[in-house]
Amino acid sequence: MEKNDPTENNVMRPKGGFITMPFIFSNEICEKLAVVGFNTNMISYLTTQLHMPLTKAANTLTNFGGTASLTPLLGAFISDSYTGRFWTITVASVIYQIGMTSLTLSAILPQLRPPPCTGEQVCQQATAGQLAILYGSLLLGALGSGGIRPCVVAFGADQFDETNPKQSTKTWKYFNWYYFVMGASILLAVTVLVYIQDNIGWGWGLGIPTIAMFLSIITFVVGYPLYRHMDPAGSPFTRLLQVCVSAFKKRKLAMVSDPNLLYRNEELDASISVGGKLVHTQQMTFLDKAAIVTEEDIVKPGQAPNLWRLNTVHRVEELKSVIRMGPIWAAGILLITAYAQQNTFSLQQAKTMDRHLTNSFEIPAGSMSVFTMVSMLSTIALYDLVLVRIFRRYTGLDRGITFLHRMGIGFVISVLATLVAGFIEVKRKEAALEHGLQDKADAIIPISVFWLVPQYSLHGIAEAFMSIGHLEFFYDQSPESMRSTATALFWTAISLGNYVSTLLVSVVHKFSGGADGSNWLPDDNLNKGKLEYFYWLLTVLQVVNLVYYLCCAKLYTYKPIQIHSKDNESEEHGVELRRKV
Repeated sequence: MEKNDPTENNVMRPKGGFITMPFIFSNEICEKLAVVGFNTNMISYLTTQLHMPLTKAANTLTNFGGTASLTPLLGAFISDSYTGRFWTITVASVIYQIGMTSLTLSAILPQLRPPPCTGEQVCQQATAGQLAILYGSLLLGALGSGGIRPCVVAFGADQFDETNPKQSTKTWKYFNWYYFVMGASILLAVTVLVYIQDNIGWGWGLGIPTIAMFLSIITFVVGYPLYRHMDPAGSPFTRLLQVCVSAFKKRKLAMVSDPNLLYRNEELDASISVGGKLVHTQQMTFLDKAAIVTEEDIVKPGQAPNLWRLNTVHRVEELKSVIRMGPIWAAGILLITAYAQQNTFSLQQAKTMDRHLTNSFEIPAGSMSVFTMVSMLSTIALYDLVLVRIFRRYTGLDRGITFLHRMGIGFVISVLATLVAGFIEVKRKEAALEHGLQDKADAIIPISVFWLVPQYSLHGIAEAFMSIGHLEFFYDQSPESMRSTATALFWTAISLGNYVSTLLVSVVHKFSGGADGSNWLPDDNLNKGKLEYFYWLLTVLQVVNLVYYLCCAKLYTYKPIQIHSKDNESEEHGVELRRKV
């Protein structure tokens, strides 16, 4: 339930709206600066400053990366169930701040890291105490990130009142600019912060995002009086489980002939239906049995029913909404798998190509991701300023196209990205063969690294369409009491996409090996591999995934919600039934 009551005093401005965005975005900017600025170059910090063996360093980052990918589910659960989004973000930011501060101190204070090694001397590895500080810092960072990631985006969208037609249509703009701000932060981290870490020092390289995070917490808290705050409504997972148990207990009952006979209780659902009440749908009718009233369920007036036996239509529809989102959620995993290759094989391609921008300046291979970020940011701006207006003429929708259409466009562009990547790899290997460099793994092939720009850019354009549409889909179509949890699913899809990439690479490497030592994905010499086959395999898998997605999107039923409008002129009875976006 919303904490601030709408006021009739015209002197006081309504809470929420775009005026709150600087306070919310500042937190997101600093979180991304810290996460990306740390993770992009953390392998260098562990190996050069703490003298950690490469394999141990890689495993350390992988383990904590896996932990960080799961903590958003924990943070979302706490937010939706107990603390609300504002306090979850605030506490998580403080936890993150402590982790960043301790890691920065370890980079500044000599006693918190091993002594530097010179010449041929054997480097002294970090002590148990020094490693404990490192692991504690990384763990605090993972916990803090888990509270920030799923809640910031949902809290920002909460600032637009769904029951006010003038505000509810602005949420699509918010998602565009949220992702734009996030992308700009990542771009700043992979360029400026990494440069500072490599050329000025780790104290400044880690200290700058630490200071920025501290300032962002203050800024975020200062904005408290301006925010719309939504009360937590209890554990959403408990409610979903109660519907399942109720439906199972009544599985042998005959379905009622009229859905209007199913149980409804507006007072009971008041805290979980502030933005509107979910209405009955004809899908998954076996779950409707949880809302059939039997003699055993009848209670005295004013007394709450046993929710492990009887649930309202609204609660049953909450579960249906979650189940309906599942197939669309799964479709997004493979796009992340394709996107993940930029940090692995595309990076290896770049290392073998001519990266000179001038005679004296060479582009670092790791900086090629800048093209992805620039194309993504450009596409977001173009979409918001130009494409929406064009689409609006044909669809009549304020946001131009639905988020399902937007995701579909992203899937198509991602297919083109891996298809193009395969042909560019053929071009690269032809250049290596032409100059007799096929057997020289470390040789620089005389072909410009800018040949890789199309595949990097297409991935950025695809992300601008698909990822924002995916995020918007989770927020809009999830039950309002589960929005932090739903946006956590967005981050979970990204995590699973990376895990699928690891699995796919391992399977292809294992089964493409020949008796003569050949392999699609060789360990030592990319010039002798068949990387283009791997890219085209990804293309085929994405085409299959696209067909799957189109079927899911065609069959998808939008969340049906009865909105109690605050605009008396828009609806005579103040009720609006929204079945599509």
